[in-house]
Amino acid sequence: MNAPHFTSTPTALGSLPLVGHAHHLARTPLPFIASLRERGSVVRIRIGTAPAYVVTDPALTRKVLVTDAADFTKGGKIIDALRVFFGDGLATVADGDTHLRNRRLMQPMFNKAHIATRGDAMIDQVQTMVAAWEDGEQRDVFADMNDLTLAAFLVALFGTDLPTHLQSEFTALMPAIMKGTIRQTLLPAWASRLPLPANRAHAARVARLRALIDQAIDHHAGPTTGPTTGPAPAQAPGCPHAARPAGLFETLLTAPEPLSRQQLQDEAITLLTGAIETTGTTLAWTLYEISQHAHIEQRLRAELASVCQGRRLRYDDVDRLDYARRVLQEAVRKYGPAWMVTRTATRDTDLGGHSIPAGADVVWSPYLHQHDPEVFSDPDRFDPDRWTAGAASATRGSFLAFGDGRRKCIGENFAWAELQIILATILQNCSHLELTSRPPRAQAVVTVKPDRLTLSYGRHTHAGHGPADGQSHRPPTTSQNAS
Repeated sequence: MNAPHFTSTPTALGSLPLVGHAHHLARTPLPFIASLRERGSVVRIRIGTAPAYVVTDPALTRKVLVTDAADFTKGGKIIDALRVFFGDGLATVADGDTHLRNRRLMQPMFNKAHIATRGDAMIDQVQTMVAAWEDGEQRDVFADMNDLTLAAFLVALFGTDLPTHLQSEFTALMPAIMKGTIRQTLLPAWASRLPLPANRAHAARVARLRALIDQAIDHHAGPTTGPTTGPAPAQAPGCPHAARPAGLFETLLTAPEPLSRQQLQDEAITLLTGAIETTGTTLAWTLYEISQHAHIEQRLRAELASVCQGRRLRYDDVDRLDYARRVLQEAVRKYGPAWMVTRTATRDTDLGGHSIPAGADVVWSPYLHQHDPEVFSDPDRFDPDRWTAGAASATRGSFLAFGDGRRKCIGENFAWAELQIILATILQNCSHLELTSRPPRAQAVVTVKPDRLTLSYGRHTHAGHGPADGQSHRPPTTSQNAS
């Protein structure tokens, strides 16, 4: 049997002693990662003294994620750093039986039919928050979008009666925890273990988050959560013991193969973090692009008016907002949300004729693939019509924002639903969006987020928009109304 013929793997330019290419990744990460496409289909870089292999060809990335996935396990520096925070949540747990079991248990949470049971409660939550924005007020868009996505996801995850103090603490803790987690991914492993004030503060916040999740689980697992997986018995309206509205987390609490308390915490942290950073980033960039393209805003508003016919958004409207979905997909393409993801080679292997040694980090970049000018013409242009039915088919192989294969993001269906709900609710409540800061610069940390972005929102005051539209609908069923 002939030995495989290996191609010489090119090394990226600009390596420095001891730090390798880390200075490029820290200072100019997006231009640097994009420049590697010109070096070859697989390019060697050094992070410190350790080599890593960046895959620039989407066909080879699919081999890593799908066809040869057994040779490239979930791992690498970023995943190892996140594992300290997430524990063995679905995003970070190693490949194997535990991952397969937990994914199987959680899959029903993210089926479209199950998400639909939470849709109107999410709309109520978002509506209540957006309606509180002042006319013409300048607002921090990234912070607002993270607050909205977190609040909507808490309603979906734990139900509509989560005590107010728990939601308030979640909202206060998560931004600081996300900053601390990002810091941990950038530090050498030894530095993240030192008893530094920042490390101690981060550990304390994570411990508090786990305590809050425990309280939410205990609250959720009250009188309505039992060992059965069937529906709760019907209750008469007004009955003081009527079943409280369940959330998606009910699926795990009533699973036939119950998870330990530690595993429940790990999965809740993973879900909360995934729901905030990526979704909030996408929405922030979407609103920025809408503010810069009047024709896009006009088409969005025309579609929303046609679908809703002057009443407030309902969940069954979401799948009919086709143009809004294309706008959101273009924001996901242009801005990531993740820009660098790692795997670890499980054995000496061949990737497109390149020799990858066992234990090496293999890096792939949704941002890199989604800015390939041979696949996406004029990739820096914001063009939702790339995603019309005919045009989109030629680009699917390079749209990897949600990953692929057995580790593909389990929450993709939920993410699209949440994105649609929040965007539509903002447009129904706000008559126009005006940029009040300089144009934002893309800042690549874990996601590609805007460094600074403020907008002012005009308020609708006439019929046909928002809660005062004269239409009959439920009062908000948010945690703010819960006792």
